[in-house]
Amino acid sequence: MPTKTVEENRRASAISLLAEPKLDALLITTLHNVRYLTGFTGSNGAVLLFQAEPAIFFTDPRYTVQSQQQVNCRVRIAKGPLTKSVLREIDRARVRRVGFEQDNLTVAQLESYKKELPARAQLEPTSGLIERLRRIKDAGEVEHIRASVVANSRALENALKRFKPGMQEAELAAEIDYQNRKLGAEGPSFDTIVAAGERSALPHAQAGPAKIGRGILLIDMGAFRDGYASDMTRMVHVGPATPKYKRAYRAVLEAQLAAIEAVKPGAVTNAVDRAARSTLKRYGLEREFVHSTGHGLGLEIHEAPRIGRRDKTKLEAGMAITIEPGVYSEGWGGIRIEDTVLVTPSGCEILTPTTKELREI
Repeated sequence: MPTKTVEENRRASAISLLAEPKLDALLITTLHNVRYLTGFTGSNGAVLLFQAEPAIFFTDPRYTVQSQQQVNCRVRIAKGPLTKSVLREIDRARVRRVGFEQDNLTVAQLESYKKELPARAQLEPTSGLIERLRRIKDAGEVEHIRASVVANSRALENALKRFKPGMQEAELAAEIDYQNRKLGAEGPSFDTIVAAGERSALPHAQAGPAKIGRGILLIDMGAFRDGYASDMTRMVHVGPATPKYKRAYRAVLEAQLAAIEAVKPGAVTNAVDRAARSTLKRYGLEREFVHSTGHGLGLEIHEAPRIGRRDKTKLEAGMAITIEPGVYSEGWGGIRIEDTVLVTPSGCEILTPTTKELREI
């Protein structure tokens, strides 16, 4: 008997989740979940999972050849909206309870399905079923994330070699994106953040025309490589660092290391968050930490689990997460240090190779 593919095993795991909500079928419309279950990388696709028969993948004629190359389940090429093709298969299979992803389907799409749904069938909202599987990365996914993280770190070093004081934030951000592309990335995993001086106090600052002068420089960057995200934040001080900067940098680094130390199977995510906040409290900086300590990543830049003060997810081996505490002071600037971390059976592994030593250029 031929060995099952990764996607076939994932679909089997997904089907096993249908028993608890008593679903006969599940319609997957979130493209990241479609990719996870089929390998399809196009922009229009859906999957119908059944309890009692093989899955069906739906797309349009633009992807006829691509679906033949990437998808190893039944394929239906829809001439027009996928809705009608999906409804025909629901009718043919004579299923009754069909789950749908309530966090993805629009009201208009849902009404379109309901309008022509077979009388025997009913649609049932679901949330997070496939995402539950995606939290634990398999060996192949770990290697994709590792490769993405390593290339992202190289991209930073290459970009900084081209940095000159007076360069615009947007110029440096573009150079970072270019270097990631040169190293094989499909594109950035989010808008690259380059924030200089007082603008570094904006946790999600948009790189713009501001010139980078002497002082604080925050760089938050990531890329998709083979579909998987990387995420890293590093600080650079242009010119000699001030005593205030050095103290704040030491506080954030200690908080980040304390949070990483707390990462292990069975640890609750709010305990990891608390480890970072407790360290910053000793420095009197806890009120300047205004976001969560981290998040999962994989096919998306933000995935479960979230690592915040009110989150109570137990970490499991195979989860890939970020650890990124920071402090932000309006009128002065901000400091954030972020690594991608893999939860292992015995603890965790820091995947990000870039140094966290205080850096002056």
